[in-house]
Order: sequence, then C-alpha cells, then structure tokens
Amino acid sequence: MPINYYIILAVSLFSIGVAGVLTRRNAIIIFMCVELMLNAVNLLLVAFSKMHYTAAAIQNPASAVGTDGQLFVFFIMVVAAAEVSVGLAIIVMMYRNIHSVDVNFLNRLKH
Repeated sequence: MPINYYIILAVSLFSIGVAGVLTRRNAIIIFMCVELMLNAVNLLLVAFSKMHYTAAAIQNPASAVGTDGQLFVFFIMVVAAAEVSVGLAIIVMMYRNIHSVDVNFLNRLKH
C-alpha cells in the first residue's frame, strides 16, 4: 500500500481531532480528540518506519533499521496512558465539584 494513503488518513484524523478540541466544550470529548491526534501521529510514525525499513531491507537484508518509529509509538502510548489516568481523575474531580464537565465552568476557578 502506498504511503500516500497513510498520510491522507493521518492528516484527516489529526484535523478531526484539532476541530474537536477547538469547537467542543465537553472535557471528555476534548480529551478524546487529543487522543485522536496522538493516534494520527502514531500512524504516521509506524508508516514511515515501515517505509524506511523496506528501503533499508532492499539494500541490506540483514539490517535491523526501521524499528525506531515503532519504539517511539510505544513510548507515546505509555505517555498517553499516563495522560488518560491523570486527565480522567481531573475530569472526575471537576464533575464532583461543579456537577458538569463543561470547560467553560473552569473559568470560575480563576477568581
């Protein structure tokens, strides 16, 4: 499969995520859109890693080049899992205090 398909899919996922972050007011939906953007980046990293591995395997079949992108994806997933746990804890505490997950209510915490 050509790399162009992966790029188009990742750009569309990332743009949907950006649009969701900028237009939504629900904290959970904003959180899911951030995760969608991270997954779009992960998709591109794996696609480019695969492309680089294929190019290196043609020149030298015994090389182990091309696994760097997949390692980055693994670390991004670990960081995203930590982000989910902290973010959901913050959202739950926000819901317990103000009985809403609307991010506009967070402006009240400034004063």
